[in-house]
Amino acid sequence: MNKMGAVISFTYRNKVKTKAFRWTTILLALLIIIGLNIPYAIQLFSGSSSDGTIRIGIASGQYNDIADDIRQASDEAQQTATHSASGMTNGSTVNSTNTDASSALAGSTDEDIPTKLTWNNEPQAVAQLNQQLEQKELDGYLLLRSGTGTDKEAFPTVTYVSDNDDSTVQAILQGAAQAVKLRTIAAGQLSDEQLTELGSPVTVGTVSPDKLNGGAAADKPFSVENFILVYMLMVLFFISLTMTGNMVAAEITAEKSSRVMEILITSVSPLTQMFGKIIGIFLVGLTQMGIYALVFGIHLTLPYYQHVLAQFDLHVSNLSWEVAVFGFIYYILGYFLYSTLYAAVGSIVSRTEDLGQAVSLLTVLTLAAFYIGIFSISKPDTLLVRIASYIPFFSPTTSLIRLGLGNIAWWEIAISMLILLVSIVICGWISAKIYRTGVLMYGKRPTWKELRKAMKAYKI
Repeated sequence: MNKMGAVISFTYRNKVKTKAFRWTTILLALLIIIGLNIPYAIQLFSGSSSDGTIRIGIASGQYNDIADDIRQASDEAQQTATHSASGMTNGSTVNSTNTDASSALAGSTDEDIPTKLTWNNEPQAVAQLNQQLEQKELDGYLLLRSGTGTDKEAFPTVTYVSDNDDSTVQAILQGAAQAVKLRTIAAGQLSDEQLTELGSPVTVGTVSPDKLNGGAAADKPFSVENFILVYMLMVLFFISLTMTGNMVAAEITAEKSSRVMEILITSVSPLTQMFGKIIGIFLVGLTQMGIYALVFGIHLTLPYYQHVLAQFDLHVSNLSWEVAVFGFIYYILGYFLYSTLYAAVGSIVSRTEDLGQAVSLLTVLTLAAFYIGIFSISKPDTLLVRIASYIPFFSPTTSLIRLGLGNIAWWEIAISMLILLVSIVICGWISAKIYRTGVLMYGKRPTWKELRKAMKAYKI
């Protein structure tokens, strides 16, 4: 056990101290920081107020009453969104006649809502408002004009004039205008409850017959946050697995080609060497992923970044920690499955120049696992994904998709992990045999017949 710890410690320290590890980690961390701050940089240079307040003017023409109603409806929508968020947190719902407008902000609190509309007190001419836009005194203005039809009593066209393409502001104003239009057209004819019902959007979902009859679990609601989490976990799994797997194979091949292996084999057993290197490089990969996760986590806690996420209607509270935990477990199991095979391949290669060709089959398997997951992320319950979730080489990504975005029963997760564990034991046993015989075989790459003959002479 002391020898195993020594191998793990030596492998870890040796890899972490290399310039390649340091520069790769620093550069990727910088890329993550730049990518995470792009939305904030866009917001910073877009000309909006630093506190998130959007200043809006009004060019209402002959539609002063409708402009006042739209302004009132947008204010009510922001208040309704705040109450809706607290109501949903407590398990209750809030009804409002401004359903369309409030849906743009639902799920936020006062502190989380970055977009707050402030209005000019009096309508102004278009020329004056354009001048205020140029001088950055306004972020935009609402322009009401008569429609293209002949009916002068028809509801006017509503346009938001601004240099900034802010989808949140547009959604608020569009919802408010829709609510006012409903109340204007149906004035005195419909009750507030009927107006609420008219303003509620109709959603059409898809369900299979067995789920409709209660034979299976209902589809879980789509979550953008979980979609992003699953996508990021799959990308990290692929990058980390490719880097660490090749690192395992390269470490073994380098020691073998320099004849250092002949000295190591006399003091440490091959089995201890192989698993010591696998665990050591696993800790290296875990350190790297931990640094990236720390950078990402720090950004999520920053107040300005919370505002940026809220602008895109993204909230950390909507993330499924179940997906994160099982994603980490699948990452560990997937790593040990592939790394044992990388170790076996590295042990039968005598020169580092031949390593790329030798690990090509494992590269294809990792690519297949990644692409099956990526191309099936929009349809996580297809037959291909369900079958692949039981295949150990693909289950780390496909099971994660079903867990985060589709439907998967607990017993399916248990069977998937059990198959993965059994596969790790089998592949570890075979790889140990190959490693034991391969590390001392030099010259041309041994054939499968030669390996099988040599493996029979070694018992674990």
